[in-house]
Amino acid sequence: MQRYPMTVEGELALQNELKELKTVKRPAVIEAIAEAREHGDLKENAEYHAAREQQGFIEARISDIEGRLAGSQVINVHDIPNTGKVIFGVTVTLLNLETDKGVTYKIVGDDEANVKVNKISVNSPIARALIGKEEGDVVNVQTPGGTVEYEIELVEHK
Repeated sequence: MQRYPMTVEGELALQNELKELKTVKRPAVIEAIAEAREHGDLKENAEYHAAREQQGFIEARISDIEGRLAGSQVINVHDIPNTGKVIFGVTVTLLNLETDKGVTYKIVGDDEANVKVNKISVNSPIARALIGKEEGDVVNVQTPGGTVEYEIELVEHK
């Protein structure tokens, strides 16, 4: 079985999504299918076909979430002493040595990654380059635009 690393927050978010899918969205789509059936001929009933398609998406997502939760390896970074080393779940502040600009990322599981809120997947090129390094280390990260050199300024367990 494949293991999926995730933070405590990531596990909670998946559990909440699963609960909403099962208690709100699934019953709503079942009701929409029943309503569409009442309109008669199912061959030419666009509402029925759209509702059935939506039901397929919901059931697939439920199955995916249940599989991920069953195979999850929840890591609570607060239980691990902060040694200044970059590990899964930490928040790391980097300094781009070329532009002198700082950026902060939290290293999370694939399901939690969202660059817009500075959460990067543990499998991303930046995270892979950072894992195992310590505060003060200089890291070269391969990006589509070339190699970027970062200095690890701060590693936080938050």
